[in-house]
Amino acid sequence: MHLAAALFLSTRPRQWPKNAFVFAALLFSKNAFHLPMLGKTIAGFIVLCLITGATYLFNDIIDRHQDRIHPEKSKRPVAAGLLAVPIAAFAASLIAIAGVGLSLPLDRRFFIVALVYLALQLGYSTLLKRIVILDVLAITTGFVLRVLAGGVIINVGISSWLLVCTFLLALFLALCKRRHELMLFGDGAGTHRSVLGDYSIPLVDQMISVTTASTVLAYTLYTMSEQTIAKFGTERLVYTVPFVVYGIFRYLYIVHIRKEGGSPETILVTDPPFIAGILLWAITAGAIIYF
Repeated sequence: MHLAAALFLSTRPRQWPKNAFVFAALLFSKNAFHLPMLGKTIAGFIVLCLITGATYLFNDIIDRHQDRIHPEKSKRPVAAGLLAVPIAAFAASLIAIAGVGLSLPLDRRFFIVALVYLALQLGYSTLLKRIVILDVLAITTGFVLRVLAGGVIINVGISSWLLVCTFLLALFLALCKRRHELMLFGDGAGTHRSVLGDYSIPLVDQMISVTTASTVLAYTLYTMSEQTIAKFGTERLVYTVPFVVYGIFRYLYIVHIRKEGGSPETILVTDPPFIAGILLWAITAGAIIYF
């Protein structure tokens, strides 16, 4: 494999769509068609992709020994020996510096959020992913920071409801991923990822149940809140609740019946009913908010 290809794959471009949460503030502030704001948000998305890619490289260096005993992760360039550790470390440092450096001209507050996001990702790779409960909370906080980044880069206020809904949805996905890992590795889960030894499927199922109910309730209250109705000038956003309920229930079906859920980004592009639910929600919400 060519060095450039190995480096590119190690930044995990399949994971970059998660940074699309940076567009939430743009969309929900009714500025999706404001070209200068759209341009700044796209630039912010690119910056977050650079930082994310750099932290994935660092993570692959740290986890290379454990990855070699994983059926899929063993194919990662660093674990497979296709990318030398010194080269990967140098590239990761360079990409991280470039990402943070590019964030400063966009907005000072965005620069601060980008720094915090980088610190969180590095903290997760080195320590937090080994601490039970804090591991999933660290992942969840990363999504909240993406939303915050989208707000500060275009200088718009972010609804506390939007942050709560983002937090709960991200927590739901993170817990489902942990459940999938426990199912996949069984009694040997702790040898693959040490923190999995502190979890059990019944415990994670209870956490998922609480998070599922909280996510649906929070989103429903968001659509019905006086702040939301005043902001969008309509009470009709509540009509999008059935699509959210369907999407979450469909995801639970995928996790429990199809024994998947370890890769949300894969489900997002491979499960037609789930894709249809998201598209219907987006179309309905867009029509209500903008038209």
